[in-house]
Amino acid sequence: MNEVTDADFEAEVRGSDLPVLVEFTADWCPPCRQMGPVLRALADETGDRLKVVQLNVDHNPLTTNAYKVLSMPTFMVFSGGEPVKAMVGARPKRRLLEELDEVL
Repeated sequence: MNEVTDADFEAEVRGSDLPVLVEFTADWCPPCRQMGPVLRALADETGDRLKVVQLNVDHNPLTTNAYKVLSMPTFMVFSGGEPVKAMVGARPKRRLLEELDEVL
């Protein structure tokens, strides 16, 4: 699973041919750390249909503020360069897949 930054967000997320799931995360956030294995499994399972990336909110304030992210973890799905769905809080992989069903 890749990390994105303020510097490469435009190219990696908004410029992606695939839909992109971005986890806005922080090192100090226990639920964010809990989501690590879930997101890696999701990336393995949907790699040909969905790109999964993380953005550290503490190191990337421009993107975090641009999308008005206030709680961690926040998951945002981008399709065609635009945000199409946002979800806040940790969740099991099965529920995450159900919520992503409409964009996959």
